Parts: sequence; C-alpha cells; structure tokens
Amino acid sequence: MDDLSTPNLNNAENAAIDPAMPAPSVLEMHPHDLATQLVGKLCHDFISPAGAIMSGLDLLEDPSAQDMRQEALNLITASAKKMLTLVHFARVAYGAASTSEAFSGAQLEKILSDVFSTLRAELDFAIPADMLFQKPAARTLLNLGLLASNSLPTGGKATLTAVTNDNGLTLTADAAGPRARLKAEAIEGLKGLPLGDGLNGQWIQPHWLWSTVNEAGGTLDFTAETDHLVLTVKLPG
Repeated sequence: MDDLSTPNLNNAENAAIDPAMPAPSVLEMHPHDLATQLVGKLCHDFISPAGAIMSGLDLLEDPSAQDMRQEALNLITASAKKMLTLVHFARVAYGAASTSEAFSGAQLEKILSDVFSTLRAELDFAIPADMLFQKPAARTLLNLGLLASNSLPTGGKATLTAVTNDNGLTLTADAAGPRARLKAEAIEGLKGLPLGDGLNGQWIQPHWLWSTVNEAGGTLDFTAETDHLVLTVKLPG
C-alpha cells in the first residue's frame, strides 16, 4: 500500500521515472493557483451540458426544424438535469470545509448516485443512510467516489464504505472493473506532487482530494492491481 501523505513514486504507473532521480517535493500550491485549476475543471465539466442546452434552444427557434421539437426538449431536459447534478456535487465536493454543515449518508448517496447515472461505472454505496458526515469528511467521500468512477473508464463497480472507531473515520473506495487504473497525473495529484507532463484536468481533482485530507490531518493510501483499485482515507476523530 502506498502512503500518499508523503511523496512515493514506487507505484507501477510511474515505472518510467528514473529511480536515481530524487523524488519531487510535496507541492505547496498558492491558493490562487489552486482556485484557478478548480475553476478550469468546473468550466470543463459545465460546458458540455450548457452547450447541449443551447443547441436544444437553437433547434426550438429554427423554423426548419420544428419536426425535431420533442428531441430538442428532451435534450434540454436531460442536459439541465446533468448541469444541476454537477452543481449539487460541486457545492459539497469543492465547497468550504470549515462550515458546520453536516450531511447524512442518504444525502451523499443521492448526490453520488446522480453523478454515477451520467457515467459508465456502477455505484455501491455501502454506508448507512443515517450516518452523519461533517463537511471535511463529506467532501472527502464525494471526491473518493468520483475518483473511483474515473478509474473505471470501461465500466465496473465502485464500492464505498465508512467505518468509525476510537481513532477516527476510515473511508474506502474499492473500484473493480476492466482496465481499472489511475493515470500518472492522478497519482501525482494524490501524492500532493506538482503536475508533470500530463493534463491539468486529470490532476486537479486527485490533488484536491489530497489537499482536503492533508488539511484535515488525515492520510490517503492506495493499492493498485490488475483491474482492481482500492483507495483508503483515514481522518482523525
């Protein structure tokens, strides 16, 4: 298991890195830079449903496309629902961690279930509906769920669990499916490392998860095997 609270580049995804090279230091990103990266991700997430809504409205206004009116209305409805799903997710997953707001397991399951309905992966939310999560834990759980789904590009099942004990809270995301994997950019983000040569969009959400866990004084680990990935977060009580 790799401890992501400190830099560790021994994962197979990073086999191309020269072992003789010193490991990069954990990234201390300026808050403005972090905000810029998050805003860029949100714009990327929102542009697709927003563009589809505009396309549907254009069809409704086109006199030569009146026979496609129902298709246009269906497109607008589906895209508006997707946009609302993304907004609800972003409010908790990227919202301020210092608020006193708490979320039940049922609320978090609804948010993630709506997100998974737009993806190929299946969600198994194995957490009691009445279990309460303070904002940092809720934010962590949603980001774990999204990362697990993103690691299943061709489908599969992401199982989320939560266990409390005297030491705090343990959150686990178990992703199983064909070609389940973490991209190199995601691993860099999970370790709190600066982005290498990859894509910002593949790096920022894992880095945001690392930042959330690190700020809460927790640890983030993962194990990766063929078609199987497990991410584990431990948060202090």
